[in-house]
Amino acid sequence: MTSQIIDLSFNDVYERYKDEYRIIGDYYSKNLLALEIRNLSGGFPEKLEEINLPFKNKNNLLFFGLLSNFKSLLKNEFVIKNNELKGSIESCLKNFEHYDSLMYKIKDRNFVFNKSYIMGILNVTPDSFSDGGKYFERDAAADHAFKMIDDGADIIDVGGESTRPGSDPVPVKEELNRVIPVINKILSAKPDAIISIDTTKHKVAEEALKCGASIVNDVSGLTFDPEIADVIKAHDASLIIMHIKGKPKDMQNNPVYGNLIEEIYNFLSAQGEKANRAGIKNIFADPGIGFGKKISDNFEIIKRLADFKSLGYPIVIGVSRKSFIGKTLNLEVTERDHATALVESAAVMNGAKIIRTHNVKFGVHVSKLVSNIA
Repeated sequence: MTSQIIDLSFNDVYERYKDEYRIIGDYYSKNLLALEIRNLSGGFPEKLEEINLPFKNKNNLLFFGLLSNFKSLLKNEFVIKNNELKGSIESCLKNFEHYDSLMYKIKDRNFVFNKSYIMGILNVTPDSFSDGGKYFERDAAADHAFKMIDDGADIIDVGGESTRPGSDPVPVKEELNRVIPVINKILSAKPDAIISIDTTKHKVAEEALKCGASIVNDVSGLTFDPEIADVIKAHDASLIIMHIKGKPKDMQNNPVYGNLIEEIYNFLSAQGEKANRAGIKNIFADPGIGFGKKISDNFEIIKRLADFKSLGYPIVIGVSRKSFIGKTLNLEVTERDHATALVESAAVMNGAKIIRTHNVKFGVHVSKLVSNIA
């Protein structure tokens, strides 16, 4: 069973759910929310006194209203007696309502998510799509990390394996040889720096965490190497769970979704529960822009980013210099930073708390400006 708060203030989104649930009549308003409960087993009362009749579609229920309307469900006798249902609704509403009050302690720093933070990308690879080879050598990589920290990066995300579309995996030994010397050099000069290791391999994660990294950024969302969760727990590290459809080698071979946002949400919810059961405390959710997504999918995710708030995890977004921007505006990789900042602004306005970006200066500008608007 999964519960989700959905923003129906976009008319096209409202119409989509209206068609899916075969709703007769017009309930649309600019502030309209929906509470969707999916995969509900067993029956459900035909009438609930505290709220309008739910709309039904197979084992799913949809309620229109505001947060206050949905809270009244928790007083319903049927819900009270169904512990799983009550817990699912309660958690969903709490997560959504308190999304901007989340706080994580990472290393010795408190991240208070009433604002967004900047994660600087450091690709220690010869073949990454944006800057492959530019920071492949240890000293060049470390110097770039120092510059990003000086420019205002809160986190440095170090990756030794390209995950661009069509890329092949890198052997563990090679990935370790790329990232560990860089992490050591960064932390020897700046011991307070917060390092994220961008890897799907538990052996790479373990060595990076031993060296002082604090976050594991797993683009597979714990699916490529299940042992990685235990490593993260053993080192009391934080975790970024990202959604990917397929693997980097084939993920852009015509990805198709029945319901894009629902599929991503369900994956992030399930993998978040897996991480919780493993004992991992600080969990982030990344919907995976560009990872098994069409151009229209990427824009849909940015537009509907608020629909991931009820997961209860700070949202990470990485749109920096990606091909959906380049193809939309006919821009080469080196020309995409200004457009990236515009999309990042929209993402932060819609709920992103970590901006994973190449141009840290622009990212800092986005965060500061949006904090004075939203």
